[in-house]
Amino acid sequence: MTFVQADPYPYPFNGKLSPMNTAIIIIDMQADFCSPDGYLAKKGYDISLTRAPIAPIQAVLAAARSHGFPIFFTREGHRADLLDLPTTKRWRSQQAGAEIGSPGPMGRLLVRGQPGWDIIPELTPLPGEAVIDKPGNGAFYATDLDHLLKQQGISHVVLCGVTTAVCVHSTLREASDRGYDTLLLEDCCGESSYQMHLAAIEMVKMEGGIFGSVATSQTLIAAIEALPQAEI
Repeated sequence: MTFVQADPYPYPFNGKLSPMNTAIIIIDMQADFCSPDGYLAKKGYDISLTRAPIAPIQAVLAAARSHGFPIFFTREGHRADLLDLPTTKRWRSQQAGAEIGSPGPMGRLLVRGQPGWDIIPELTPLPGEAVIDKPGNGAFYATDLDHLLKQQGISHVVLCGVTTAVCVHSTLREASDRGYDTLLLEDCCGESSYQMHLAAIEMVKMEGGIFGSVATSQTLIAAIEALPQAEI
């Protein structure tokens, strides 16, 4: 049995960490959220907070890829005609001063195919790694993620990306409700507010791990490197 040292419980709950049942999901590491030329930076946010996960994620990807773990990436974005954009979401984006579909520093905001919508070059997916294009915060809503995970026999998911309190947390909760054992890598996630990042992490751990468990990139990598050869 192989566990990741995690809080509030060793992960996974059954000790069966394996590339046969565990997937790494990298959420929304997109240029508009993480690039110095992107939307968040131009709005005056401290993007050092959303760029901080890049190096830890790179380390996790290197270990996971070398041991054959399935890797998934997500991008939030809408059709160019915005027919998949709910009226409420569009209105809320207007109130925030960043209307979805409007011109931004790297093309139309949150529109598929625009430079700001794409994954940052530091974390470019490799051929064969699935990229999930999602119209909402959670990666399971209106996507085939659940189907793809089940097709590969995945029962455990490890979550990284931005932002901790919104898209990462939405996906975490959706995964938990679907019965996946979830692990949040705290140093592989970022938020525009560090206090929100910390609060989101604490929410996962309450009530004995109501949404899953929390670890760091180093503890996951150590567990991966310790896997018996038969489990790789």
